[in-house]
Amino acid sequence: MEFLYTYEAFKLELPLVSPERADFVILGVPFDGTTSYKSGARFGPTLIRQATLNLESYVLDYDIDIADLPIADIGDIAVVAGDPRKTADRVRETIEELERVNPKAIPVLLGGEHSQTLGAVEALKPKSYVVFDAHLDLRDSYEDNPYNHACVARRIAELGIREAMFGIRSGTREEVEFAEKNGIRWVHARDYGFDSFVDLVEPLPEPVYLSVDIDVFDVSMVPDTGTPEAGGLRFWEVIEAIEWLTANKRIVGFDIMEVAGERLGNPTALTAAKLLFYFLAMMKR
Repeated sequence: MEFLYTYEAFKLELPLVSPERADFVILGVPFDGTTSYKSGARFGPTLIRQATLNLESYVLDYDIDIADLPIADIGDIAVVAGDPRKTADRVRETIEELERVNPKAIPVLLGGEHSQTLGAVEALKPKSYVVFDAHLDLRDSYEDNPYNHACVARRIAELGIREAMFGIRSGTREEVEFAEKNGIRWVHARDYGFDSFVDLVEPLPEPVYLSVDIDVFDVSMVPDTGTPEAGGLRFWEVIEAIEWLTANKRIVGFDIMEVAGERLGNPTALTAAKLLFYFLAMMKR
C-alpha cells in the first residue's frame, strides 16, 4: 500500500512483506533542518540501510535470522524543508495511518535528526520514553525554534510522558533544573552501569517508546553525527540495556536518530545498522 507522505527510497535488501502483514515497519526520516553543528543527517536513513548490506542477517547471539522476520520498509517521509514541526506532523500522520492498517506493527524510525522522534511519540502515545543520548534535549527553544533537535525531550515531557535518559554528558543549567522540577531521571555517561539503567527503567509504566540518538556512543565510534561528544557509552553497554528492556517492557516504537555523513560504510552508519539488526532480533527472541 502507499502512504500519504512517503516516497520510494533505497530500502532494506531483505525479504520484505506488506505493512499489513509486518511485525516491524521501517520508516526513514531524512530531515536535518535544525542541525546546529554538522549537517548530513538527511542522508541517515539511506546510509543505515546501505550499511546493513555489510551485515549477516543471522544474529548469532539470539539464533535469529532477520531475513525470516516479517519486516516492511515503506520508504522515507517527504520532509518539509527547514520545518521540523510540519515534518514531525507528517511522521505522526504516517504512523497513525500505519496504526489503522496494522495496529500490532512496531514502527522503526531511521533518521535523520532527533526532532522527528516527537511525531512518532505523538502518534503512539506511550506512557514512558527511554532514550540513550549524549544531550538532555530539554531546551524550551533553541535558535528561536521550540521544535529544534535540542528541544525534543522537552516537548515529549510536556505530553505528560515519563522520561529516563542514559549516556548524558551535555546540557545547560536550565535543562538540569527543568529535569529536577519535572521528575525526569537521567544518568551521566561517567556514572552509567547496567544496574543504574534497571533502577530507573523498572518502575516506568508501559508501553515504552525507545529512542537511540547515535551520539550516545563515544565519538570514536560515531564521528558522523550532528553534535558529536567525547566520553560516550560502548556498544555492548547499550545492547545489554536494550536486551533487558525488550524482555521486560512492552515496546511500541523504536528509533535510531542523528546518523549523518555522505559516504558509504561510515562508522556511524555501520554502528546504527548493527544496532537495528540487534533490536529486531531481540524483539523476536
